[in-house]
Amino acid sequence: MRDTPVIEGATDASGLRVGLVVSAYHRAVTAGLCDGALEALRAAGARSAGTEGAGSATVIEVPGAFEIPLAARRAAESGNFDAVVCLGCIVRGETPHFDYLASAVAHAIAAASQATGVPMTFGVLTTNTLDEAAARAGDGPSNKGREAALAAVQLANVLGSLPESGRTGA
Repeated sequence: MRDTPVIEGATDASGLRVGLVVSAYHRAVTAGLCDGALEALRAAGARSAGTEGAGSATVIEVPGAFEIPLAARRAAESGNFDAVVCLGCIVRGETPHFDYLASAVAHAIAAASQATGVPMTFGVLTTNTLDEAAARAGDGPSNKGREAALAAVQLANVLGSLPESGRTGA
């Protein structure tokens, strides 16, 4: 790989419009994820939430994790965002609901990203307890909202470096 060109995604958000779709359910956790994502975006050059244009971040709140994929897809289809960060929290309970919900949300976010061509990152915590979720949404570098935001910026920058179509008709 030493002699092979590598296209890497910069963590510079100053030229990007980033949407954050955040679930209101388990707000104590998702607010921490959102704060971590916004801090990472600001450190990467984005302006405060609510500003418009290049280098901006906008928060879109939805009721729960199941609603994240549709809002993320609509945000991507609007043409107003270069990347979408999906943030939520699903905690395992005593019924199979967790398994269905976590799987459906993950697959729908991936499908929306593929369908729109807009990077969408999965910052939806799937934990056994609220304590586990809180540990992943706290201050510091292990905040999963921060990680999802930086991944979205990097992927948007990588895709911006690639040609629209690599097909040669062969």
